Amino acid sequence: MGVSTILRCAGCATTVDPTDIGAPQPYRCPNAERARDVDHVLTWDPVVAGAKAWPDDMSTDPFLRYRSLQHSYHLHLALGGTDVEYVRLVDRLGGALVRHGGPSFAVAPLRPLDGVASVAAADVWARDDTAGVAGSHKARHLMAILLHLEVRKVAKRIPLAIASCGNAALAAATLGRAAARPVHVFVPTWANPAVVAQLRELGARVVECPRRDDDRPGDPCLHRFHEAVSNGALPFTVQGPENGFTIDGGASSGHELADGFAMLGVPDRLVIQVGGGAWASGVWRGLRDARGLAVIDRMPALHCVQAEGCAPLVAAWRTVAARALMALGNPNLLDDGGDGDDVAAAALAAPDARPAVEAALQWALTHRSGVMAPWANPQSVATGILDDEAYDWAALVRAMLVSGGWPVTVTDSQVSQATALVNADGIDADETGSAAVAGVLALGGRAGVSNGERVVATVTGIRRR
Repeated sequence: MGVSTILRCAGCATTVDPTDIGAPQPYRCPNAERARDVDHVLTWDPVVAGAKAWPDDMSTDPFLRYRSLQHSYHLHLALGGTDVEYVRLVDRLGGALVRHGGPSFAVAPLRPLDGVASVAAADVWARDDTAGVAGSHKARHLMAILLHLEVRKVAKRIPLAIASCGNAALAAATLGRAAARPVHVFVPTWANPAVVAQLRELGARVVECPRRDDDRPGDPCLHRFHEAVSNGALPFTVQGPENGFTIDGGASSGHELADGFAMLGVPDRLVIQVGGGAWASGVWRGLRDARGLAVIDRMPALHCVQAEGCAPLVAAWRTVAARALMALGNPNLLDDGGDGDDVAAAALAAPDARPAVEAALQWALTHRSGVMAPWANPQSVATGILDDEAYDWAALVRAMLVSGGWPVTVTDSQVSQATALVNADGIDADETGSAAVAGVLALGGRAGVSNGERVVATVTGIRRR
């Protein structure tokens, strides 16, 4: 019996069948425009869908090693394709990346961070994505979308659209060139000229997006992106609500971590930086797959890191946590400064708190505007996590609540310190790429990390010169 390829909306439970070639491309929930205050994200759970075993393929390419846990692979089989054909497809795209002078996809290493460990008084490791395609983890997300387009045989003339001015844009342009597909990148007026020049060298069409007088609140680049999609472009983006397949790409990183944890041991805490949230959401999905297939025996506590000057996910977590604590009769466990977040998190992760937590989460999914509001005037030296909304907030709030973790805000000083320590430990990451390590320092400073705990942080982006 094959694995089901049905997609389900996490917000309204609507299902779609991507094997229906005559239907529109199922990137977003069909109810997304009709019920705007519901958090619509198309999801696919391979364990629930019928995957019964962890992959034993030893390929160095994660899109081959973990293909039995990826939606595009099962969609390919459901449409009459073979395993050999799928392997050739992945190899062809990887070969094109190499022919254009870059690396192909490979399993990212886990590295000890001895300098960080000495400061944080913990056993600290990093998942290092700085040697990945286009220098970050972003291409992981987009590769899953690209494989879906290739499996569905979507016409190459249709442009792929993305709103970004950093690693995601560079990843989109890199993959678009490898697949001979046009990419339109919507960038802000303050975009780095060096990045813009590189995007053009990669063949992308760059569209500058000043704020218009009639724009509603939010990112003008995202508004122009939505207009392009409405006019026929395809969402080639790392935001789960815009394209659910992006989470499937991020899940490959969680699968890799699970294999690493099987040898290293599951850490006490996993610390991940969050801008839009698809990275953390995808990694957590991959780890959840591994837990469901008994590759790891437990999940670590998840801590999502945001900048002090842009923390919409932190606000969302506190809103949902406060609602659950109110139902439990413990409304005073949260304080305005966040100093009691660890105590609140422990209370909410208790088994007897689960009904109250689930009720609060279900309320949040249907009252998005009351939970996730655009952040005014985002600021940080970690510019890659300055999304004014955490678009994949719901999955991350849930993950932190059920795992006993809580969100962490970091100052520019902590980010700069973390970057220096990461660089000294031999990883050439920038401030955005080191932001999760800044979260480790913040946790240690608040006594949130106990002496001797094992902590894994994601280091996600190379320093560009």
